Amino acid sequence: MASSIRKKVELLSAVEKNVGDSVKSYTTRSSTRLKEIKTEHDSLIDVVNEPMKITQGGSSSINRVKAPLKGVGKRRHLKIKYEDTKLETSPYFSPPETKDRDVPDKKTRWEPRDWVQVADNIREMRKGCDAPVDDMGCDKCMDEDAPPKSLVSLMLSSQTKDQMTFAAMQRLRQHGLSVPNILQTDDETLGKLIFPVSFWKTKVKYIRNTTQILRDRYDEDIPDTVDKLCQLPGVGPKMAHLCMSVAWDTLTGIGVDTHVHRISNRLGWVPKPTKTPERTRAALESWLPREEWQEINHLLVGFGQTICRPVNPLCGTCLNNTLCPFGRAQTRYKKEDK
Repeated sequence: MASSIRKKVELLSAVEKNVGDSVKSYTTRSSTRLKEIKTEHDSLIDVVNEPMKITQGGSSSINRVKAPLKGVGKRRHLKIKYEDTKLETSPYFSPPETKDRDVPDKKTRWEPRDWVQVADNIREMRKGCDAPVDDMGCDKCMDEDAPPKSLVSLMLSSQTKDQMTFAAMQRLRQHGLSVPNILQTDDETLGKLIFPVSFWKTKVKYIRNTTQILRDRYDEDIPDTVDKLCQLPGVGPKMAHLCMSVAWDTLTGIGVDTHVHRISNRLGWVPKPTKTPERTRAALESWLPREEWQEINHLLVGFGQTICRPVNPLCGTCLNNTLCPFGRAQTRYKKEDK
């Protein structure tokens, strides 16, 4: 047993000695190899720095590159210069020119398609002057000797047929439609004179308050601007623009009532459908030539009263039934029903 243990100890000692000798030999070889690598590296650095001599003031110096073992420095950037050359032309060649059609046009003003033809057709259908507005419109109720009459007739015409407005104005003129006389008339009497116009009770208050303002601020006359007119009770943009045209013979804008609002949307005379007359007015004025503004209200109102009615429009007999989007749809549906 003892001899067996002794042999094992001797074997372990021999192994330990061999390992130590191997480590020592490896260390020696590694150190020698590192010295060789360093020598090769220094030689390579000298080769790289040799062409990089910089001469300044007649003396030369060498800037050595201090680089790690893994590299020899950063790469130098190169600049490439191109010569400016002009394109030579010949009688058989000309450089391409920019044509007008290649350049995008500036944003043009929107306008509905075929609107001139549509307007001419409406004039043709209206040449008989057979609409109520032709005989009993607000301009027919005007009396130059009493300026408030044109304003009062417009106030009464709101959401009221021309026949009722005309009749009420006739009664008021017989009663005496002057600022002092209206202020002396009680509300009950004034209501009986304008009945049965729409919202007659509210319009009695508007007429009385407006008459008071005309006496206090405008010397019993009508304001001469749209802004001042819109400040009066019961007066909106439509009435103001029409009043400026009728009373002052001044074109300030298009008067858009329910007929103009409806027909403009049916004809597609607005870029997109509008929900209020005021938006329709802004849309029309954005593209319709100004010389057409004076006529358009009277033209479309009469057209709306006779042919392009709110209910049961006469699209079958309308000259624009092939140009009007609404008319095309109506005639198509009627053909399908048959």
